[in-house]
Amino acid sequence: MTSLPLIAVTPSPPYYAVIFTSLRTDTGVEDYTAMTAAMVELAAIQPGFLGIESAREGLGITVSYWENLDAITAWKRNAAHQVAQKRGREEWYSAFRLRICKVERDYGHQDRPA
Repeated sequence: MTSLPLIAVTPSPPYYAVIFTSLRTDTGVEDYTAMTAAMVELAAIQPGFLGIESAREGLGITVSYWENLDAITAWKRNAAHQVAQKRGREEWYSAFRLRICKVERDYGHQDRPA
């Protein structure tokens, strides 16, 4: 599996964020974990992908970053991603919400060792 930083390193704005918030079912934990890893690896090689951040403690929040809306649309239409989306709706999520935002400002501190 590709090792991605915990905090995504993104270019200067503008760019786009896709915020996926979810509540999991108890169904297919191993399948879900494997599919999640596969989708992160696949997203990372898509044109326009900039990075991803994810956390789950009950409520899951995954934010992926993209160069433009066309890149987001292409990812949504990716055949393997569509399989994962279908399984998510049918098996893995009791509720979810997806939001797409334009990032206009981005600042922070990331130089200190963990």
